[in-house]
Amino acid sequence: MGKLTVSMYITLDGVMEEPSWTAAYWDDELAQFQLGQLYNNDALLLGRVTYEGFAATWPTAEDEHGFADRMNEIPKYVVSHTLKRTEWNARLINHDFVEEIKRLKKTGQRLLVYGSAELIDTLIEHDLVDELHLMTFPLLLGEGKKLFRDGTSPKAFKLLTSFSTDQGVLIANYAPER
Repeated sequence: MGKLTVSMYITLDGVMEEPSWTAAYWDDELAQFQLGQLYNNDALLLGRVTYEGFAATWPTAEDEHGFADRMNEIPKYVVSHTLKRTEWNARLINHDFVEEIKRLKKTGQRLLVYGSAELIDTLIEHDLVDELHLMTFPLLLGEGKKLFRDGTSPKAFKLLTSFSTDQGVLIANYAPER
């Protein structure tokens, strides 16, 4: 059976939107954690907005850790009802995506979700998330899109591992209690 992991940058007040605020906290420790996640998964699962932002940035990006290389080579699945086609090594899922993700997991695929808050809500609602990796940055933004919207179905999670970087980013990995 495959695995679906959500990886998310959030602030202390739960904001996940437009994470340019992460730059001041980026260090080798965080880079290695993120690179490990990319190489420990078979494909990315993205919502339309995240896909469009990534596809506009990563194909021409360069970095010292090899992150851009992996982002460009890893297969991608994009959940959208409005996109007509995808590029950048991506396959569009525009039908019953819950069933399609169940099918992908049954094939043994390890899927990694970045961004895509609305998609994450639906994945959690349908018990498709196996791990939640939250990188909490030590700042308050006061406004912005939150990771979990009001009305998200209650779910309990158990802490698997946690550590903090020298820059004060708390990395906590959770699994749903089922």
